[in-house]
Amino acid sequence: MLKLIIGVKGTGKTKTLIEMVNTASAQSNGSVVCIEKGTKLTYDIKPTARLIDTEQYGICDGQSLFGFFAGIIASNHDITDIYIDSALKICNNDLESFDKLCNEVNALVEKYGIHCTMTASLAAESATDTLKKYL
Repeated sequence: MLKLIIGVKGTGKTKTLIEMVNTASAQSNGSVVCIEKGTKLTYDIKPTARLIDTEQYGICDGQSLFGFFAGIIASNHDITDIYIDSALKICNNDLESFDKLCNEVNALVEKYGIHCTMTASLAAESATDTLKKYL
């Protein structure tokens, strides 16, 4: 199932995600993937996890992020965990697109039994009903 970590900037979302990625990569019997916008996590994520920068692949909205996400799953049947940092920012802060992305990602990870966690810089009171399902 999809899990969202939301909060305003500076509340520790990325730090929590880094700990989750490193723990999963140490414990998983499969592959762990971390998707980020930019390369700020390069030295924080252990090399046992696959770190992917969306900017290298031209991912700039919710639809392209979902397609990329689905492609990663299709190309590696050994994935146990996928983490996405700053997912709302990758969606250009488009809440409607982000809602759709969350529902599509959740359907896919439930189908394949993958754990997925995404972070988003968003105040809790601004979360839509769709997003609240994944908190």
